[in-house]
Amino acid sequence: MGVVTSHLDVFAEGLLTSLQISAATFLLAAAGGVLLSCCRISPVGPLRWFAAGYVTAVRGVPLLVLLTLFVFGLPEAGVVYSLPWTVVTAMGAYWAAFFCETVRAGIRSVPTGQIEAARALGLTGRQLLSSVVLPQALRSVLQPLASLLIAVILNSSLAAAVGVTDELTGQTVLLDQRYAQPLVTFTAAAACYALLTGTIGRLAAVLDGRLAVRR
Repeated sequence: MGVVTSHLDVFAEGLLTSLQISAATFLLAAAGGVLLSCCRISPVGPLRWFAAGYVTAVRGVPLLVLLTLFVFGLPEAGVVYSLPWTVVTAMGAYWAAFFCETVRAGIRSVPTGQIEAARALGLTGRQLLSSVVLPQALRSVLQPLASLLIAVILNSSLAAAVGVTDELTGQTVLLDQRYAQPLVTFTAAAACYALLTGTIGRLAAVLDGRLAVRR
């Protein structure tokens, strides 16, 4: 345990970097996912086909493979920016497909009567989505979205596999290479991930319970 206690700052910095990567990824996935879900329910055929094809294609590729393609493929195409942001872009594009399907499930849960009433009041398609459908859809899938956020955090560890060494798993690997105590270092990393994801799950449950009363 001496390795852990003497390097608490390393674990803290690694956890902070993992949180930053996860937060940026989730925000990007949320923006892309909501856009894709709107396309999937659009009356415009090409938009529906594009969104359906994107979701099917992305969900059929392992995240690590997609990360590798982005990290090594973008420079070949002349697109060069920092490695962490390349990872965030790849993971955001990946999780957007899952976010889309989660939001679409929430949209389906909105009563058709409310949609018809909104149309009868003269709301445009954009107003219908932004004022009636999406707020209720997002609220109804709060727990699935929390699970998606947990998945994003846990899978941020794959960033270490493509060279991001300052996030939690990458820092743990470096400590293990230095002290050769994998059980101790990776147990500490696992505890950090478990504490973080457990907290998110608990907060989501509390928030979901409060919102359920107001429905």
